[in-house]
Amino acid sequence: MLLPVFTLKLRHKINPRMVAVGRYDGTHPCLAAATQAGKVFIHNPHTRSQHFRAPRVLQSPLESDVSLLNINQAVSCLTAGVLNPELGYDTLLVGTQTNLLAYDVYNNSDLFYREVADGANAIVLGTLGDISSPLAIIGGNCVLQGFDREGNDLFWTVTGDNVHSLALCDFDSDGKKELLVGSEDFDIRVFKEDEIVTEMTETEIITSLCPMYGSRFGYALSNGTVGVYDKTARYWRIKSKNHAVSIHAFDLDSDGVCELITGWSNGKVDARSDRTGEVIFKDNFSAAIAGVVEGDYCGDGRVQLICCSVDGEIRGYLPGSDEMRGNLVDTSVEQDLIRELSQKKQNLLLELRNYEENAKVEVSGPPNEADGQRGVIPANTKLHTALSVNLGSETQAAHAELCISTSNDTIIRAVLIFAEGIFLGESHVVHPSLHSLSSSIRIPITPPKDVPVDLHLKTFVGYRSSTQFHVFELTRQLPRFSMYALTSPGSASQPLSYVNFTIAERAQRVVIWLSQNFLLPEDTSIQNAPFQVCFTSLRNGSQLRIQIKLSGEITVNTDDIDLAGDIIQSMASFFAVEDLQVEADFPAYFEELRKVLVKVDEYHSVHQKLSADMADNSNLIRSLLVRAEDARLMKDMKAMKNRYMELYDLNKDLLNGYKIRCNNHTELLGNLKAVNQAIQRAGRLRVGKPKSQVIAACRDAIRSNSISTLFRVMRVGTASS
Repeated sequence: MLLPVFTLKLRHKINPRMVAVGRYDGTHPCLAAATQAGKVFIHNPHTRSQHFRAPRVLQSPLESDVSLLNINQAVSCLTAGVLNPELGYDTLLVGTQTNLLAYDVYNNSDLFYREVADGANAIVLGTLGDISSPLAIIGGNCVLQGFDREGNDLFWTVTGDNVHSLALCDFDSDGKKELLVGSEDFDIRVFKEDEIVTEMTETEIITSLCPMYGSRFGYALSNGTVGVYDKTARYWRIKSKNHAVSIHAFDLDSDGVCELITGWSNGKVDARSDRTGEVIFKDNFSAAIAGVVEGDYCGDGRVQLICCSVDGEIRGYLPGSDEMRGNLVDTSVEQDLIRELSQKKQNLLLELRNYEENAKVEVSGPPNEADGQRGVIPANTKLHTALSVNLGSETQAAHAELCISTSNDTIIRAVLIFAEGIFLGESHVVHPSLHSLSSSIRIPITPPKDVPVDLHLKTFVGYRSSTQFHVFELTRQLPRFSMYALTSPGSASQPLSYVNFTIAERAQRVVIWLSQNFLLPEDTSIQNAPFQVCFTSLRNGSQLRIQIKLSGEITVNTDDIDLAGDIIQSMASFFAVEDLQVEADFPAYFEELRKVLVKVDEYHSVHQKLSADMADNSNLIRSLLVRAEDARLMKDMKAMKNRYMELYDLNKDLLNGYKIRCNNHTELLGNLKAVNQAIQRAGRLRVGKPKSQVIAACRDAIRSNSISTLFRVMRVGTASS
C-alpha cells in the first residue's frame, strides 16, 4: 500500500481548483493557493527565515513559512509557471473577474496587471502553436485571451459559452500544442491557435481538463463524470455521485505511463489507469479536495504527487517502487474486487445455464407456451427498429419517434435506452403495463441540441407468460437534425434570413447528406438540381429551407443563426471542405445585436462616471478624516462630531454607489457575452481561414467602435466594401 511521504496541516483554508506549485526563486518549489478574503498564500518551507517585505505581501500571523499576497478581490483562477524564460524562475498568475496579475514572487513585484473585461474563469500557462513566447491564456465570458510576459495581448478569440476549464495538449501529434477549452455549453473545443480544429459534445459543464501524454487528455464534468479521450475517441468514463474537483496526470505506479489522479468533493483521491479507468490507488482526506499538483517538495530530486484539501491538509506521495508495482491499493480494495468478480462469475454461470436449457428445448422441437416461460423464443426472431418524425397531438408535443418491433408473435416486455444528453441520468426505461404488451413499442425522443446521438438499446423479448426474457442489444444513431420534419415548399412563408455559399459537389451527394442528417420519410424522392427541401422545427415551429442550384450554389433560409452554423459545419465535415466563405444576413438577429451594442456603450459610460465619482468621494473622505482629527486635537467636539456625521453620510453614499456599480458590471458582462457569442456565431457560418478572418475583423471593428463595419463583416466576411 502506498503511504504519504509527508503530511502538512496549514492553518489556512484553500479555495477549490486554485492550487499551484512554482519555483519562484528558480530552485525551491513552493505551494501557492487562493484562500479567503481575496488573498493568495505562498507556502515556502525551504527558507523559513526569509520574510517578504512588499506592499502586496504580508507575513502570515499563523505560520512562519507562509506569506499572504493581497489581491483585494475574489480570486477566480490561479497557476504558476515560466512566463519569461530569461528570468530563470516561475511567475505566479492570479485571475479575478476583472483583472489578471502576473506576479514575480522572488522580487516582490508585479510583472503586469491587466484589466480583463470578460473576467478570468480559467487559466493555463505555456506555448500555443507557432507563437514562440509562453502565453498566460485566460478563459472568461465566451472569450479566450493570451498575454505574453509584458502583458501584451497576443492571442484573442471567441468560443461558444463561458469558459470553465483550459489545457494545452499536442492534440494532433504535430509537435505543437493545441488549446483545449471546456465551456458551459457542454462542448470541449480544440483550438489550433485561433482556429477550431474539432469539437466533442459532452453531457454536462466541463469543469476540468488535463493533458496526459501525446494526444491523450483527461476531463471532468460537473455531474461527477471523469474520463479520458485520445483525440476525439473516448477511452473510458466513470460517473460518481460526488464531484470531481481536480484532475491531474501523474505516473504513480512507475510503469512509464501517467495515471489520471482525481480529487473528489467527499475527500477521496484516486488514481485510475489511463487505458481502462480501473482504480489502482485511493486515499481519503477528512475534507473535500481543493487541488492535485506535483513537485519536488522534499528537495531530494524526486517529484511527489501533492494533494491538498480545503481545510489546509497537504499530503505528498512518491511513485511506487518496482517491488510495489501493481500493489498500490490496500487489502480492502482487493477484497472488494474479489467480491465483485465472484458476483460476475455467478451471473455468467446463471446465464450459461439458461442457454443450455434453451438449447435442449430447441433440440426437442418447436417452442410452446411452457417453454416461453423460461425465456425460449423462436430462433428466427428478429428485432426491427425505425426512426421517424411524429408531429404530436393536443396532448403530446412534436418529437422524434423510435419504433421497435419483433418479427413474430413474441412481445416486448421492456426497453432500456442509454444515450448521452437526451435523458436525465443518460438512461431511459420503457416498461409497458401487462394489458398493453404487444410486439411493437413506440418511444418518443426529444434531443435538446442538434447533435448526432448513439442510442444503445437493450430490449427484453419473450411471451406474455415468460418469467425470463431474451435480451437483444443493438445501437441506432439518431441523426443530427432529427427534430426537423420535412414539409411541402408552399406550406409556410420563407424565412427572411439566409446564408449563401457554393460547394463544388454533385446534387446527389447533397441528397446523401440530407438523408444521413435528417429523418426523411421512406417514400421521399429528390430529383437532380435545382431543387429545394423545406423543414419545420419540432421545437418551436420555425422554418428551414435548403435550395440547391445547378451551379452548386446553396442557399439556407432560416431565422436561427445557430442552426445555420450547425448546417454549414455539418456540410463542411461531410464534404471535407477546408475553407468556405459565405454571404449571410440575419436582419432580426442583427437588430437585436445593434441594441445590445448600444447598451454596452451606455454601461461603459455609467461605469466610467461611477468610477470618477468614487475617486472624488475617496479624496473627500481623506480630507474629512484629517479635518475631524484636527478638531479632536483642538478639543472642538462639535466640529469633530459634524465631520464624522459627514463621513458617515459619505460612506453610505459610497456603499450605495458600489451596489449600483456591481449591478452595472453584471449587466455589462451579460451584454458583452451576447456580443462575444454573436462574433462566435458569425465565425461558425464560415470554415477554415475565412472563419478566423471574420473573428479577427469583428474584434477590430469593435475596438474601433465601428458598428457598420462589424455588421458588414458578419454579412460578407470582410471589412472592405
